[in-house]
Amino acid sequence: MALLREEDRQFLIKEFKSLREPVKLVAFSQEFECQYCRETRTIAEELSQLSGSIKLEVFDFVKDAKVAEQYGVDKVPALAVVRDGAHAKDYGIRFYGIPAGYEFTSLVEDIKMVSQGESGLSAASKTQLAALTKPLHLQVFVTPT
Repeated sequence: MALLREEDRQFLIKEFKSLREPVKLVAFSQEFECQYCRETRTIAEELSQLSGSIKLEVFDFVKDAKVAEQYGVDKVPALAVVRDGAHAKDYGIRFYGIPAGYEFTSLVEDIKMVSQGESGLSAASKTQLAALTKPLHLQVFVTPT
């Protein structure tokens, strides 16, 4: 059963025409599926069908533990959004839980930004971030309540 409505699919097809570089969605689930694992994987599958520039790889969190470790994924469901192809780069963007509601919009915007290689941050913000001398682990938590 499709999760995306047809009108949303058509809108996203147009949005994804702006993708410059290919993007890879790396989905992590597990054999004994967790809450929202199936839906998260379905969303990733549906998005990857909307553009030839979006590739999907699906891994089992337990069976493919080394791949999960490579991506720094420590829970499921999880999606990593990485640039693919000749200019491959992992920006560290991860979604845990189902990217539904407002999070879906964030996922779509992240796919576009990763493809473009541009964060949309101001020059001042980029300068401040470039001045960091130690790694920074930044997490954003979203809840519908």
